[in-house]
Amino acid sequence: MKKYLLFDLDGTITDSAEGIVHSVAYALERMGIQEEDKSRLTRFVGPPLRDSFMEYYGFTEEQAEQAVWLYREYYEEKGIFENKVYEGIEHLLDACCRAGRQIILATAKPQNYAEQILDYFKLRQYFADVQGSSMDKSKVTKTDVIRCALADNRIEHLDEAVMIGDRKHDVEGARACGLKCAGVLFGYGGREELEQCKAEWILDTVEDLEAFLLESDSR
Repeated sequence: MKKYLLFDLDGTITDSAEGIVHSVAYALERMGIQEEDKSRLTRFVGPPLRDSFMEYYGFTEEQAEQAVWLYREYYEEKGIFENKVYEGIEHLLDACCRAGRQIILATAKPQNYAEQILDYFKLRQYFADVQGSSMDKSKVTKTDVIRCALADNRIEHLDEAVMIGDRKHDVEGARACGLKCAGVLFGYGGREELEQCKAEWILDTVEDLEAFLLESDSR
């Protein structure tokens, strides 16, 4: 049985693309870049923003830091709430809690944003702990977040825990910490990405994920 369930946020709990895309577009425009194809910006959903600005737009570290601050100008006022919970997720969280699973949020999103989102959608009650990145850069990557989640919750038997996410960063972060990862296809990564990074399980729907997590012995 997987007793400890570590959930990603963007693309796993909530469909947050709209707010993130608008925030990235705002930052790029302020940096003098007009992105005509806004669908290209969905690749910013999930990974650390600074890395994405550097990877996709060739920004220097200094430029990427500036872009992140510009992103937050829009996100903190509007983008954070241009968001919605995936259908069926609250039922899943409730069922897992009732079954005795301990649910932990493990997101690369800054922790204060993650807590605001859970509170806004009235989901905080389902989470035993919330772990996000820190503004002081002491906890930045998904690996950092997962490692802190394991330590703070005193999870020593790693076979009793699983990471659930939609992007390669979830799979790679879990693997670096000794966990297996269940990849979900209702988020933003897609099957090819999850297969390439060798997610241990790939699940199509929220209903498939719930059935998987509530299996008692076979996983």
